[in-house]
Amino acid sequence: MTVDATPALVEDKHAAAGPRVRQSSGYPRYLAGKVAGAAVSLLAVLVTSFFLFRLIPGDPVKTMTGGRQVSAEQLAAYREEFGLDLPLWRQFTDYCGKALTGDFGTSYQFRAPVVDKITEALPNTLLLTGTAFVLYTALGIFLGTRSAWRHGRLGDRINTGLALTLYSIPSFWLGLLLIIVLAVGIGPVPGMFPTGGMESGGEEGFAYVLDVAHHLVLPVVTLVAVEYGQTLLVTRSALLDEMGSDYLTTARAKGLRDDLVRRRHAVPNALLPTVTLIFINLGRTVAGVILVETVFSWPGLGGLFYQALSVPDLPLVQGLFFVFAAAVILMNTLADLVYPLLDPRVAR
Repeated sequence: MTVDATPALVEDKHAAAGPRVRQSSGYPRYLAGKVAGAAVSLLAVLVTSFFLFRLIPGDPVKTMTGGRQVSAEQLAAYREEFGLDLPLWRQFTDYCGKALTGDFGTSYQFRAPVVDKITEALPNTLLLTGTAFVLYTALGIFLGTRSAWRHGRLGDRINTGLALTLYSIPSFWLGLLLIIVLAVGIGPVPGMFPTGGMESGGEEGFAYVLDVAHHLVLPVVTLVAVEYGQTLLVTRSALLDEMGSDYLTTARAKGLRDDLVRRRHAVPNALLPTVTLIFINLGRTVAGVILVETVFSWPGLGGLFYQALSVPDLPLVQGLFFVFAAAVILMNTLADLVYPLLDPRVAR
């Protein structure tokens, strides 16, 4: 190697190092942009949650009285107690100021802090939707990869057709059907599961765990049946796009087994759209599924939201709506932050 070639090598080295420096410095800007976007979205949700539910017809104060004869003075006292006598702009500023500190007010119907009611119902929702999330995500990815790898065969057509059919069925309708067939019983099929609720009562220890698991079966089956199809279809589509890539042909040419080519090369590179869906579904796990929890009388956030809407219990509805939206926004932002770890080109 000559001395004259040395400057060229040094220049090449700096040229090669340049993009790496720019790429490493690009991620903080990418991170700051995503976090700022999430903060703006949360503020927009905070504002929307206040004005949106005031469009619901009905007087929450009259609803709280349960149809009893109440004097105008008593109604005025209720409105003053909950701040409903204040001008709308004053209610809005009070709501935003308290919400930014984590105080969403006091529930009209439960006469308890909204945060306490959310904290009380959250574990039940996480138990139901969290169990369903793990099952339908694993099932969707597994069947989606096998369907794509056996594209056009009988198994692929059956999996895709069944996923599309179940995904198009309303969750509340499927839940009611399962209650009729498997809880109440129909014809020769006896009722094997509870029609609703989370527990029968009076059980302790391991018997209590089995009782809750027994009540959990039908709502979880409903959620898995309706939701796994989306994960299957997204995984299948992403993997089909990867299957024609040159690197897979090269891997096969090196003598790798077809199963190894799929697991080690094709599936990891096809997971980016599936990761997006997983994080979005993870955010929805906090929100729960309102219709399913209502159909099965599950004491979670979804059922609580339905009860609050029927009043309308404005502080509780607003608090739950903010929690639901915030969970989705935060999980979506987290997915955006994970993307560059899977594909560095995203942050460029």
